[in-house]
Amino acid sequence: MSEPKKNIRIGDILVNDGYITDAQLGEALAYQKVDRSKRLGAILVDTGYVTEEQVLTALAKRLDLKVIRMADLVVDMTAAAEIPRNIAEKYGVIPVAEKQGHLLVALNDPLDFYALEDLRMITGKIIDTVLATREEIAKAIDATYSEIEAKKAASEANLAVEDSETLSVVEELDADGSDAPVVNLINSILIKGFNAGASDIHIEPFETQTVVRMRIDGLIVEYLTLSPTLHQNLIARIKILSNLDIAERRLPQDGHFRVRIKGTEMNIRTSLIPTVYGEKAVLRFLSLNTRLDHAETFGMETEDYEKMLRILQSPHGIVYMTGPTGSGKTTTLYMILEMFSQKNVNISTIEDPVERNLDGINQTQVNPQAGLTFEVGLRSLLRQDPDIIMVGETRDAETADIAVRAAITGHLVLSTLHTNDAVSSIVRLIDMGVEPYMVANSLTGLVAQRLVKKICPNCKEAYTPTPAEKEILGQDVAVLYRGKGCHQCNGTGYKGRIAVHEILAIDRELRNMISRNVPAEEIYAYVEKNEKIHYLRQSLVRLVLSGVTTMEELLKVTYYVD
Repeated sequence: MSEPKKNIRIGDILVNDGYITDAQLGEALAYQKVDRSKRLGAILVDTGYVTEEQVLTALAKRLDLKVIRMADLVVDMTAAAEIPRNIAEKYGVIPVAEKQGHLLVALNDPLDFYALEDLRMITGKIIDTVLATREEIAKAIDATYSEIEAKKAASEANLAVEDSETLSVVEELDADGSDAPVVNLINSILIKGFNAGASDIHIEPFETQTVVRMRIDGLIVEYLTLSPTLHQNLIARIKILSNLDIAERRLPQDGHFRVRIKGTEMNIRTSLIPTVYGEKAVLRFLSLNTRLDHAETFGMETEDYEKMLRILQSPHGIVYMTGPTGSGKTTTLYMILEMFSQKNVNISTIEDPVERNLDGINQTQVNPQAGLTFEVGLRSLLRQDPDIIMVGETRDAETADIAVRAAITGHLVLSTLHTNDAVSSIVRLIDMGVEPYMVANSLTGLVAQRLVKKICPNCKEAYTPTPAEKEILGQDVAVLYRGKGCHQCNGTGYKGRIAVHEILAIDRELRNMISRNVPAEEIYAYVEKNEKIHYLRQSLVRLVLSGVTTMEELLKVTYYVD
């Protein structure tokens, strides 16, 4: 694409194409005389006279340019590195490809001739342009340059380690400042993980390399491969941040530290464990800033949300969130606590760890080394006159027994259990040693939750289901959907997750059955016969048929439930 001629003006283009009137143009020009910091196109969009897409369409037609979606492009990192990040952010541009002395740049304003001239001077190349929205370009700049900076930090860290003779002596590295590349590398990895929406970062040692992988939307994706000589310095840096014992390499260690990334405070939980080739580190992002579907209803669909509200109206009793690790149980409980915090009630929690500080809620961190366990902390909380108690996890019989007694004596208790479905939580509590009549009198509701991966919208494709898939779904469906894999989803075919729930409210008949300690099969039969629950499988079938998720996800959850 050749560069535009300088005698073309955006206002004239929009008037000629019928997008705005002369009066609207005059008003925008008058505003621009007062505020010279804004381009005319931006002013017209801000005033609502045109949309950004209309501006781009008009410019593309007049200048013979192409409007693109950044999500459809794989940005060439070599091309992007031609322009420094501060210049890209200043002008709102992102190089996407280069070939034979030409640099293809995505931008929003092709009439910003000062920007085009600067890019030509900096790169020494002919600048070709395509158009994209400001938001898409900003996201691409963020993702692209954070990866470039991480790769650069990794390269510098490798070189620094290769030149150092005292790799494992952290004090010496601190003293002479030679660990700066390692610091930059850790920072870059954390920023990349934050930008990618990772829940965990794995730093894994092997014989010939150290591999950095990230769990994104529930799937592990490889990110960086580093020299094995760099590994111990990375681990040492993580230990320093987490206030762990640097000299201890034979035993597992757990800790956490806080960082601020783009104005968002993150609590990062660290776990280290010795392996054959060194210590493996896992860094878990603990934050509630992740975008949720149906966030205003605890991530639930309307019917489930209304049922949940009825359960929470009980002044006392226990509500258990159940599901495997990583199913979003604590996130849901935090949303419930934030709702309760708006009322005149005393709320206390005992957690391991405290994943996020909540206003108006008294949160206590478990500290086993100091003797503060869930059991000890819960006993103490009961002397603090609480109305609502949240126990991060019911791990043992003692904690379960105290929680049950707290519920019976007039407290609303929220907690989590590691069970596969709602009904099996009843069996789990009894197996822990809690008397059946105590379980019956204390339980108010049980909620099973899963996080299900959604099909990537960028590479979503339809296909004809197999006879086996039709049999599993129980109907003769003509078409299903899956993701074929693209750069937007790291080749996985999935992008984002959605929560599904099954909610069981404990009624009088269920209390009688639990008190009599009837077999689980009878409870399941009663629940199903009287339609007391909407099973996870039913929600998954609906999501598969509507093209939100895949048969693979349905079978994964069905495996747990069945």
